[in-house]
Amino acid sequence: MTELARLAAAVAARLTERGETVAIAESSTGGLISSALLAVPGASKFYVGGAVVYTARARLTLLDIPQKAMDGLRSASEPYAVLLARVAGKNLKATWGLSETGAAGPEGNRYGDAAGHACFAVVGQEREVSLTIETRMDDRQANMQRFAEQALALLLETLG
Repeated sequence: MTELARLAAAVAARLTERGETVAIAESSTGGLISSALLAVPGASKFYVGGAVVYTARARLTLLDIPQKAMDGLRSASEPYAVLLARVAGKNLKATWGLSETGAAGPEGNRYGDAAGHACFAVVGQEREVSLTIETRMDDRQANMQRFAEQALALLLETLG
């Protein structure tokens, strides 16, 4: 079993035993977070839905976050990750929203972040956490995998 599959199974078990749900907004992981959760049997008990929010158009169309809400924010930042998690959870009426935004590589992003930079957030009714990591790798696939693992690890840690 891969680390991603192990984390997804642990998250699934925790959410199911608590009777809670999650909605996902991911970017540079390209759907790996959702895929890992949906691979767990019984996913319909805890997974409400998700979106790959890779562009401004996707953010507006899939999450209904207007450009005005972005005033003072930039992608690939913790405040932006919190916004994505909050809106995904709210729009899909999930107990938790989980988000990821970053630069998988092989190059950095237009904001000056190097490849391997990613921000994550978990937002629930009474809890909001965020985290930034730097893998220092320019391997796109390895970063995508690492980002997805980190997102699920943060959710699992937040669930307690």
